[in-house]
Amino acid sequence: MYNSRKGQGGFDIDGDEVHYPTRPVDKDKAEQELVVNIKKATSPEESAPKQKHVRKCIVYTWDYHSSIAFWTGLRVQPILSDEVQTFKALITVHKVIQEGHPVTIKEAHSQTGWLETCSRTVGSDGTRGYGPLIRTYVSFILAKLRFHRVRPEFNGLFEYEEYVTLKGIDDPNEGYETISDLMGLQDQIDSFQRMVFSHFRPSANNECRISSLVPLVKESWGIYRFITSMLRAMHRRTNDMEALEPLRSRYSSQHHNLRKFYYECSNLKYLTGLINVPKLGTDPPNLLDNGDAPNLPARPTTTKAATPPPAAPSPDAAMISEQARMLKEYEDQQAKLEAQRAAAERERLEREAAQQREFERLQQEQAEREQRAQEELMRNQMTNMNNQAAMRANELERELLAMRGQYERDQLLLEQYDRRVKALEGELGVISANVGSQLTSKDELIKQLQDQVTLWRNKYEALAKLYSQLRTEHLDMLAKFKQMQLKANSAQEAVDRMERMERDVKSKNLELADMIRERDRARFDLDRQKASHKDELDRLRREINFANERAEDATRSKSSEVSNVLSKYNRQMTELEDSLRAKQIQIDDLLRKLDGSGGDLERLREEKDQEIAILQEGMDTTIQQLHEAQQTQGIVDQATNAQIDTLILDNRKKLNEIIDSILQACVQKVDDAIYELESPASAGNLNSTPEYTLSMIEKAINNATEFATIFNLYLGGEVGGEHVDVIKGANEFAQSLADVLLNTKGITRLATDDDASDKIVNIARVAGDVGLRFFSNLQSYKLQLIGHAQQKEVAMRNNAEVRGSLGKLSEIVDGLVPKGTKGGSLAKANGDIGDIVEQEMLGAARAIEAATQRLQQLMARPRDSSRFSAVDLQVHDSILAAALAITSAIGRLIQAATESQQEIVAQGKGSSTTQQFYKRNNRWTEGLISAAKAVAFATTLLIETADGVLSGTHSLEQLIVASNEVAAATAQLVAASRVKASLMSKTQDRLELAAKAVTEACKALVKQVKAVSARQAIEEDVDYKNMAVLEFKKREMEQQVEILKLEKDLGAARHRLGAMRRAGYHTDETD
Repeated sequence: MYNSRKGQGGFDIDGDEVHYPTRPVDKDKAEQELVVNIKKATSPEESAPKQKHVRKCIVYTWDYHSSIAFWTGLRVQPILSDEVQTFKALITVHKVIQEGHPVTIKEAHSQTGWLETCSRTVGSDGTRGYGPLIRTYVSFILAKLRFHRVRPEFNGLFEYEEYVTLKGIDDPNEGYETISDLMGLQDQIDSFQRMVFSHFRPSANNECRISSLVPLVKESWGIYRFITSMLRAMHRRTNDMEALEPLRSRYSSQHHNLRKFYYECSNLKYLTGLINVPKLGTDPPNLLDNGDAPNLPARPTTTKAATPPPAAPSPDAAMISEQARMLKEYEDQQAKLEAQRAAAERERLEREAAQQREFERLQQEQAEREQRAQEELMRNQMTNMNNQAAMRANELERELLAMRGQYERDQLLLEQYDRRVKALEGELGVISANVGSQLTSKDELIKQLQDQVTLWRNKYEALAKLYSQLRTEHLDMLAKFKQMQLKANSAQEAVDRMERMERDVKSKNLELADMIRERDRARFDLDRQKASHKDELDRLRREINFANERAEDATRSKSSEVSNVLSKYNRQMTELEDSLRAKQIQIDDLLRKLDGSGGDLERLREEKDQEIAILQEGMDTTIQQLHEAQQTQGIVDQATNAQIDTLILDNRKKLNEIIDSILQACVQKVDDAIYELESPASAGNLNSTPEYTLSMIEKAINNATEFATIFNLYLGGEVGGEHVDVIKGANEFAQSLADVLLNTKGITRLATDDDASDKIVNIARVAGDVGLRFFSNLQSYKLQLIGHAQQKEVAMRNNAEVRGSLGKLSEIVDGLVPKGTKGGSLAKANGDIGDIVEQEMLGAARAIEAATQRLQQLMARPRDSSRFSAVDLQVHDSILAAALAITSAIGRLIQAATESQQEIVAQGKGSSTTQQFYKRNNRWTEGLISAAKAVAFATTLLIETADGVLSGTHSLEQLIVASNEVAAATAQLVAASRVKASLMSKTQDRLELAAKAVTEACKALVKQVKAVSARQAIEEDVDYKNMAVLEFKKREMEQQVEILKLEKDLGAARHRLGAMRRAGYHTDETD
């Protein structure tokens, strides 16, 4: 039953049309949900109304084509009891009027009483400061509703089809009034947004206030676009530029106000996350340029169709042609009526011209008659000159003639007026007939449009069915989305597996490193084995040679022995022929022995030959195995070398990436320093002096040169160009350049005027930009674009640019150094500069000793109990004790600074003398001397102030200022020593610890003085609650007058302080 009438129109008991919802939703349930959404959107928390709750309220008006339930829900909520809830309710009402169904604007006209109640219930300012905002917001919404009541053709956001937007242009007066009313509404938007921005709180949450700007941006943008189109059409319709000049000037002013408003909105991160803030140009659009406006008075035959939903059915060709025919008939009727009006106007003008000519003719005849009567009267007067009665008669006749002439002129005017009235009555009848015909044609057109609305309503019902289908598909897509989430989880598991694989790869890399170590160990064993094989071969060769030598020796020995025996035998035969027979047996024995010795020799030769053959075979086998081992080892070496080369390339790539990241970090550091330099909110190092800044510039120049040299060594792979050295040099150069920019911003307070200060900042910014390019040009991806031979030139060229820019900065900073001072002429001194430095350091030490002795004298001085109370004496003792602790710490500081200075000179002079070192580093020397004198002066000032506090001539605030001066001078001395100190220096560490002790002692003194001041303030506290009203008002006015005087004195004191710093930050009185 519900589905059969869903989306169809019906009528209630009064005959009004009833709209049924487009979605199958229970209305009671929908109203309950609407009340819940209104309650959540107007919650008492100071936050913006949730978009989803406001959106549901808007959707309800479109579903049921009514906003009565919305206004009822607002009335039942306890909104008026809390100003935050009231403000959030107004934001919700504004958005619902803007984006809700058009009936919402009509029904909102009856809710103006409730809106006025919202503005009356809040106080003057409210407890949270929303009172003025609520009243202004209510007045704006009421003005918006009044505008829509007068001009109901506008929707909430002023979004129009092009044909409808220009409907009033044919009548310039109506167009002028429309534009003027829109501009008035735009002015109210501008005043309200200004009030919202003025009520922002720096320490509170401004989300609720910012959310009210969202509908203002949308509405102002719609009005701005509509006014632009209207003005362009007005300029095309009328040629009277002077009449439109007030609109153009007002439009230009509103353009600049909107541009400022949108710029401020674009800086609010919360607002840009909700909507896209429009961007306007610097100059307003050219209204004389036609742009996209249609040619007038001819109407465009088609209207710009709104973009339909993706799945909506498009109208057929017959419907489009029917609409075009209807529009054409309406335009033809309008053209006929316009022609009739033009013809009637021409006839009226002709009648008026004829009447004017007839009136002029009658006037001329009357004038001639009067002239003739005057002449005749004159003649009668000449004849009756002597008769007094005749003269009186003549006078009366003249008067009578004049009155008769006036009467005739009046009659002519009356006749002319009668004719004019009759003509106007005729024109009025013609116009009435034309209006009647126009109304008839408009009624016919409205009837046809109602038929079209019915047709489109049926299509809307079809779209509702399509929406239900799409909703079902959306639910299906949600199920698919869950499946995709499961797949995403599986993908996450795959990512986890990939991470595990990466960890495995890392472990494999570690194993590969272990394999490389094993390979190196195996290569070492192979070399050792080769050496052992070589030694074994040498040993075998030596044994073979030794065996051959023994065989040769045996052969030679046996041969000599045989020859001896034969010679002896021959001698015996010659000598003992007689005893031959007797010795025959001995000769036989000797022959047997000889044969045995020959057999033994042959057997020995055969054994040696067999041993040599066995050794030769073993040696050949060993040589072959060694050759095979060498071939196998060669293949393994090639694979290992390839892996090693790959690892080396990967490591080199990673190291290059590390260096690039370090260079990028240096770029970021210098960029931050440039931002601090240009930022008006940053004052830089207020304790910096030109001498210290010059020493920092000199250090930056040296660091730049060292960094360029190290980088060139790194590019060439030479000694001293390791990655660690490059990283260290880059960081040192970036830090020194950032310190230069920070200290340069600090010394701008010493400039004579703003132009000089801007000049210093500009030159320092140029130096920072050159440093940025230095680091950027040395990154690997830029160096790979040029040849290897030109890479070294990049570093040296950028180094030269850095040195040049820092040199210019040094020249302009040098101009801030007071001329004629002792430190300023150190570079030209002829004496021993080391003695000057030593004298300054000893002078500072003596000043500290004198201050300590004076403090001890003050502590030993008898107490004046008659003048000071016991509490005051205790306070004085605590102040003296804190001051004595400060002087002791400063004494240790001066001693540590002296040791650090001596160490720096000893390490930096090399083979040169101390005087040459000081002259070569004259900037650092001047800064060191200035810092030492500043410490001595600040310490003396602290002791004098402490004495004055005890004597009653100085205040506790002067003691705090003196303590702060001591801390600043200490920081300056430590910074001056840090410029030339070496890394991990023990003396520099002791100096830092001594400076920290001085700072802590100064903090303790300031804390103690502030505690005394707070105790005095508590004692002087007055009970204002029990004070009389007149006395209270009198005290209040006195305090206000005192505050104004103190503010005036504070401004004058700051002006004098700036003048004193510019005139000379340290003078001869400082010594």
